[in-house]
Amino acid sequence: MSSLGGYDASTGPTAHRPDAPTRIPVPSLLRSLLTDHLDPGYAAAAQDGKPRSAVSSALWQVLAAVTIATVFALAWAQARDTAPGVRETQQVMAGSVRAAEAATEEAAARRTSLTAEVNAARRSRLEGDAEGRQLLAGLDEANYAAAATPVIGPGLTVTVTDPGMSRDLTDVSKQRVEGSRQVILDRDLQLVVNSLWAGGAEAISVGGVRVGPNVTIRQAGGGILVDNQPISSPYAILAVGPPNALDDNFTRSAGLQRLRLLEGSYGVVVNVSSDDGLVLPAGSVREIRFARQMGP
Repeated sequence: MSSLGGYDASTGPTAHRPDAPTRIPVPSLLRSLLTDHLDPGYAAAAQDGKPRSAVSSALWQVLAAVTIATVFALAWAQARDTAPGVRETQQVMAGSVRAAEAATEEAAARRTSLTAEVNAARRSRLEGDAEGRQLLAGLDEANYAAAATPVIGPGLTVTVTDPGMSRDLTDVSKQRVEGSRQVILDRDLQLVVNSLWAGGAEAISVGGVRVGPNVTIRQAGGGILVDNQPISSPYAILAVGPPNALDDNFTRSAGLQRLRLLEGSYGVVVNVSSDDGLVLPAGSVREIRFARQMGP
């Protein structure tokens, strides 16, 4: 007899001893709960369905494998068929870009040459009298303010170099290309340029492009445009002005603090140096949309 209930294996409907208590010839409820975890009907159904489930699972696995193989085969065939067309399109686009760049450089060179001719003719006609010289002085001052003349003089050179692969910047993550090498963005260069203006700079160029009225520094995908001209790392920012005062003011500026933060956090390379012979090119001349004729 077990201690878990009143079940007695030797007890039957006809078995009876005078001095022995009558035992119920069925297992106890507690024993059944402890030993039988599944209803007999469910156990029988599960036992009957096992072979059929195994076969069905194997068939589904084979069907899934065939489907995946078919998809990959079709994708490979499509890529193989379209690859020559893609390469041809890339070559045509690259040729168009090179042709456009050559045409732009040729037009810029012609514009520079014509501008020099116009300036020479204007000076030859106006330098003959006092009124003409006064007018030329005013034009020179206006051209300097418009960054339309080249500048040579002392000042600061700020060189900023991207470090390579780095973590994403939390405040500009939406503007960056995933996995790109770029850390320096347009807002960083804008802050540096504004800090140099505030520190006493008289003329500034970024990446060889003169900064003047209506000149913007903008992000375009993974590149930076200065006056719609692409520049790349290392970014050279040249500022003509009093070197000592410019250096002292820029050292305490928000622009340099931002660069030092990027340098310590993301490995950006920042170099600030003084130079006595900086050469800044002339900026592009903007089209005059509104004008008024002077005189008859």
